[in-house]
This record gives sequence, C-alpha cells and structure tokens, in this order.
Amino acid sequence: MASWSTLADKNIVDRRRVSRNAELAKAVRKTRDRLLEKAGQANYEYEILLMYARGLTAGAVSVGFLVLIVAFSGFLIGLGRQMTIWALLTIGCYGILALATRKFNQTPADQIDLEHWKNVFFAGHAITGIGWAYFATIHCGSCGIDFFPFAQALVLLVAMAATAIICSALRGATIAAFALPIVAYSLAARTELPPTFHGTMVVMLVAALVFFTYIATHFNRSARMTLAFQSEKDSLIAELETANAMSDEARRRAEEANLAKSRFLASMSHELRTPLNAILGFSEVMSKEILGGMGNDTYKDYARDIHTSGQHLLNLINEILDLSRVEAGRYTLNEEAVRLVDVVGESIHLMQIKLQKKNIRLTEHFEKDLPFLWADVRSVRQVVLNLLSNAVKFTPANGEIQVKVGWTAGGGQYISIRDNGPGIPQEEIPVVLSAFGQGSIAIKSAEQGTGLGLPIVQALMAMHNGEFRLYSKLREGTEGLAIFPPSRVMEAMPAIKPKSGPAKRRRAA
Repeated sequence: MASWSTLADKNIVDRRRVSRNAELAKAVRKTRDRLLEKAGQANYEYEILLMYARGLTAGAVSVGFLVLIVAFSGFLIGLGRQMTIWALLTIGCYGILALATRKFNQTPADQIDLEHWKNVFFAGHAITGIGWAYFATIHCGSCGIDFFPFAQALVLLVAMAATAIICSALRGATIAAFALPIVAYSLAARTELPPTFHGTMVVMLVAALVFFTYIATHFNRSARMTLAFQSEKDSLIAELETANAMSDEARRRAEEANLAKSRFLASMSHELRTPLNAILGFSEVMSKEILGGMGNDTYKDYARDIHTSGQHLLNLINEILDLSRVEAGRYTLNEEAVRLVDVVGESIHLMQIKLQKKNIRLTEHFEKDLPFLWADVRSVRQVVLNLLSNAVKFTPANGEIQVKVGWTAGGGQYISIRDNGPGIPQEEIPVVLSAFGQGSIAIKSAEQGTGLGLPIVQALMAMHNGEFRLYSKLREGTEGLAIFPPSRVMEAMPAIKPKSGPAKRRRAA
C-alpha cells in the first residue's frame, strides 16, 4: 500500500476517519429522530397567531376584490340596493377584523394574552359571517334568474376556500365565519329551490365546510411542524457556531503553543549541544585512556556507555532541532545547482560501514545525463541519508537495497530507496509518517530510533515544493520515494554563437 504527503505531520492522525464517520452518522440520525418526535409536540401559539395575522393582512386585498366582483355582478342583474348594503356590511365586518389584527400586530409580544386574542379573532370571523349570512338571504325574484341560489352557493364556496387558505393558522376560523351563512342559506333557499335540489345544495355546503376545515387543520399542523423544525435548526446552528468558535480558539492556542515550542527549540541549539559535546569528548578520552590508564575495566565500560548514550542523545536533539526549525520557519534553503546522482552517491559512500556490517547488498540504478537540480544540497543529502538509514535499519542481514534516481513522468526527478525488510502494516503508515511515530515492527526491533526521520524528509521535500511517498507491503519490503517537481529541473541553455561582423568592402584599385 502507499501513502504520501507534501507537508510534515505534527500529530498521529488516522486519515481513514472510519469511526468518526460512523459517530457522525449516528448523531445525525439521533437529531433527525428528535426533530420528528418534537415537531408535533411543540407549542408555538404566538408564532401561529402571528402567522395568522400576517396572512389575514396579506389576504385582505383578495377578499375585498371578491366582494367587489360579487357586488358588481349583482348590479348587472338589478340587485343594486341589496348588493350595496351587502358590500358595505361585509367590508365593515372585515374592517373590524382588520382593526383587531392591526392592534395585535402593534402589541408587544410579552403583553399578549393568547387566549384573549384567539377569542377576539373568532368573534371577528363570526362578525364577518353576518355579512355572508345576509348575502345568503338575498332574493332575486325580479331579476329573472331561476337558479340564483346556485350562484349564491358557488360564491359561498369560493369565500370558504379563500378563508380556509388565508386563515389556516387559526383553527376553527372557517367554521366561525360560515356556520351562520350556511344556516341562513338553508332557510332562505328552501322556498326557492325544489326539495331535492335544496337538500343537495345544503349537504354540499356542509360537506365543503368540513372539507375546507380539514384542509385548514392540515395547513395548521404543517405550519407547527415547520416552526418546530426551524427552532431545532436554529438551536443546532447556535450549538455548531459555539462549538466552532471553541474549536477555533483551541486550535489557535495549540498553534501558538506549538510555534512557541518550535521557536524555543530552534533557539536552544547552542545550549543543548555544548554540554553534550563536552560529555562526548571527555567520555571518549576516558574510554580510550588517552591521558592514562583508568585501572578498572568497569569504569572503562561505563565511559563507553556514556559516550554511546551521548551520541544517541545528540542525534535525537539534532533531529528535533531540524524539525523544529522547519516548523518555526527558520530553516532556510541555500539553493544551488545540484546533480542528484552525485549527492546520492556521496550518501551511499557515507553508509558503507553500516552496509558492510550487516552484509547488505546495494544496487544502483541511475539514469544517465540527468540535468542539474536547483535545490539545497544539504537538505537533499539529509533526505537521502534518512531514507538510507531507515532501509539499512530494517533490512535483515544479507538483504538487498535498491537505489534509483531518474526522471518522473511529469518531467521532474525522483529518488527511490527500496528494501526487502518486513514492511509496514497498512494501518500503521500514518503513524510512521507522523512525528515520533514508530510502527510495531520498529518498536519490537533492537534498532534505536526517534521516529523523526520520515517527518523531516516530508518537511524538507515540502520546502522544495516536492512530495514524499511511502509504499510498503508486509513481508515484501518498503520503498521511500522523494519526488522533485519539474520546476526545479534546470534546462541546458544552448551555446551562444558569436555574431559575425560586417564584411569589409574592398577598395577599387
């Protein structure tokens, strides 16, 4: 399997996020169930009344337009006086309801008595029913229209539908407004319609009233669920904003602390290395008995142990300081023209003693005539040494390491170092690529390590705008691949041809 990164990881991170995704899905399902459970139970009476008042205000124009159309039609068929009285009465009744609605809108929310205002609105709709009841009692004996009661029933149906839609937020508003008109119509039309038609029309109006009341109730329930969902959404948004603000603050503090740590370590180079150099120097003098015999072999072994431990501690401090300088932004690249093959060859020469000690066979595959690379030679050498050191560490005795240098498909250059060691399990690759991270095989092995080699490689490659990839498979080996971008490959410039001077004219003899 493979993993790569262009930035140095500072923490051990499981990049698959399987468990986190499962927890997130569980939280979403739990929240959705809570919303569905609470949507029908929440009580939003004030918001419902406010929606009712807004709907009534917005629908006042349509109701007035309906009254004017019906009144104008009555004028055309000769019912001018009755229609004038009805229009004025109906508009006056709706005006009373509009004044109550206006007063409700102007009253502060904390001073509103919900039950009182519900009764006021129901009374207002009952008053508007007086106007429609008067319309239901109008007779048209002299207009010559035999089926005028059918037209009255049709107008009442349209008015009921409009009221059910506009006032759906107030349960029972349609019944309060049209119970009286239906009764008035059933009494008035009894003398004008045959008994069969009369019964049919009354049943139709009653059924329409029940149907429109059901529709209004359904709209009311939908409005309450919408308000419940909106409230829960606002609550979740507020919680998310709070959590996000806390997360941002925690991340800012962590970044400041990490930067302060990196700056501290980057500035402590001299203070840490000076006493270690003294320990290494004096312990080496004592172990080799340069100034005279110690007289005790145990003391001599102690001096060698002190020297070995000091070297290991110095290497650890050097790696920590290198990584800290990169994180603190104090690692500067001294870029120059570098031949990648030469740097890799020098690094291999430095590792010859370790290779011979474990009898490891190293094979080189270098492409010829590679152009120069614009890079920091010290950083490139450290990248190669870190990868080689890891390969030697985990390659068994009499094993093999392959080192390749060549072109990438995109026109860049790469360094590949592959061993035939035990490999790295797939789930441990992110751990190995993190700072101080070590796999289970590295922990079990006798080789000492700090877990900073690969993070340093990642950081140095990122500073070169390149990337580092790690390929590994259990019981087959591991390959580290450092890739430099094409922008750092230096192209050979064509030779400059000397310009030929102008030909001299021959003088005529």
